[in-house]
Amino acid sequence: MLTNTPDFALHGKKLYFASDFHLGAPDSETSKIREKKIIRWLDSVADDAAAIFLVGDLFDFWFEYGHVIPKGFIPFISKISQLRDRGIPILFFTGNHDLWMKDYFTQELGIPVYHHPIELMIEGQKILVGHGDGLGPGDHFYKLLKKVFTNSFAQWLFRWIHPDLGMRLAKAWSGRSRISNAAKNENHFLGEGEWLWQYCKEMERKVHHDLYIFGHRHLPLQLEVSENSTYINLGEWVTQCTYLEYDGIQAKLLKFE
Repeated sequence: MLTNTPDFALHGKKLYFASDFHLGAPDSETSKIREKKIIRWLDSVADDAAAIFLVGDLFDFWFEYGHVIPKGFIPFISKISQLRDRGIPILFFTGNHDLWMKDYFTQELGIPVYHHPIELMIEGQKILVGHGDGLGPGDHFYKLLKKVFTNSFAQWLFRWIHPDLGMRLAKAWSGRSRISNAAKNENHFLGEGEWLWQYCKEMERKVHHDLYIFGHRHLPLQLEVSENSTYINLGEWVTQCTYLEYDGIQAKLLKFE
């Protein structure tokens, strides 16, 4: 499922993309250090940002109850609020860790939240942006889990669990993630087996996009999809701190500090 959004006019400014902050993992102390670094990055790009795209797994776990949101992350949320007060558009995408994000950020800060990839037209360039989980071939177990996790009845049942217990269960599950368990060593290039790269190639055969921008993979990548099309993976911010800068002509995958 794709969502179309209005065209962006850069007016000499740039678009910035980052993903997989995983705030909250693997522990509070480490997360707070990373949170400060993310805030420094946001400050560094604010003056020439036409828009900032935060492409999923911003939090290692996020679930919105009717009147409760997860504790913490105030510095990050405050910085996002400051940027919105300056009139900088910010777009959130849900990932596999924060797919229960609903309307809190939209209602409080005017930040749209996208649950599926979106298509953008940027000064004549067509771009597809999304987190990337569940796309491409394989990974059937996760795709089944995602259907369960996104089921409205399953979410309704989870809301009946007291938040203290619900958050504890969620953190235990999150502890099995690639971020919290580096021993899995999944972050190496898979060659032709890169499933998001294969997804981009499949999409390109149907409709042309100049750029495909995804997160989720935890590996910064910039790969040719076709002669006039490129797939970029944004990497993550636990060890790599990579992001994408796009000026309407050139896309640069950069490392912060």
